[in-house]
Amino acid sequence: MSDASMAIVYLTREKFKDIEVELRDLKVNGRREIAAKISEARGHGDLSENAEYDAAKEAQQHLEYKIAKLEATLSRARIIDSKDLPNDKIYILSSVKLKDVKTKKMFQYTLVSPEEADFDQSKISVTSPIGKGLMGKKIGDVLKINVPAGVLTYEVLEISR
Repeated sequence: MSDASMAIVYLTREKFKDIEVELRDLKVNGRREIAAKISEARGHGDLSENAEYDAAKEAQQHLEYKIAKLEATLSRARIIDSKDLPNDKIYILSSVKLKDVKTKKMFQYTLVSPEEADFDQSKISVTSPIGKGLMGKKIGDVLKINVPAGVLTYEVLEISR
């Protein structure tokens, strides 16, 4: 296995429970639905030329891959709670208020694990270019972050949990 597949995954308690619920649903309902589709396709005759059967078997492979991926995530998961982390620097679960030095625009982000990232909710991954650039910084720090569109320069205004 690669180092990435063995790496610890940091999750909030809520995200851990969400993954558990999704996994349980896939194992019970997802497998039942796929089994029904395979059974129905078998009833259509010759399996060597049965596109429905091939599609159902492929869907089964995708489902089993997703189940394995979720199980692997849960097996490597460590529950983190923001109250257990210090507030002096930017860490995972920090909410950060930034000012773009060039445009003077303000941004608010919460740094989360890649599994919890959701840009629409201003949750950015600690492994993203901005997330990596922010980790370990303090209030007042000015940092340059290389992103695909160029270089961003931010000033850290606030850090909270």
